[in-house]
Amino acid sequence: MSKKHTNLRVPVTQGLKDLYAMDMHLPYQAACEGRFSVTAFGRLAAAISVVRTALVQKNTQIPDAIDILDKAVETLSIVRARGDSTDVWEIKEDERPSVVAGIEVAEECIGVLDVAMLEQTAAMLMNLMATGSDGQEAG
Repeated sequence: MSKKHTNLRVPVTQGLKDLYAMDMHLPYQAACEGRFSVTAFGRLAAAISVVRTALVQKNTQIPDAIDILDKAVETLSIVRARGDSTDVWEIKEDERPSVVAGIEVAEECIGVLDVAMLEQTAAMLMNLMATGSDGQEAG
């Protein structure tokens, strides 16, 4: 008789929550102080995108979480397009509320996820970025 293999769910620790919080708050603070960069943008966008995508995969029942995170991602897409075309990286004053809301929701929701889901989601998103949406190498 074989044993049924179940995946071990390792909860997100406070240390991991703190890392995600730093990857969101420090770049946002830099943006507010005029020190935003493509690197800071990447950290902020990646953290929010990983939490958002993991929540979708988990079929979260947290009210409005995905909608709020989608709005933050949409705003960050505008910031990226502007930064890519002008090489000026900033989050404008009228864009900040949706980004702050996304950061707050990501922080609130990360605890319902587990370490493996976050790692797998981050790897999947990095692979999508590396290959592009059509499966070809980006670059």
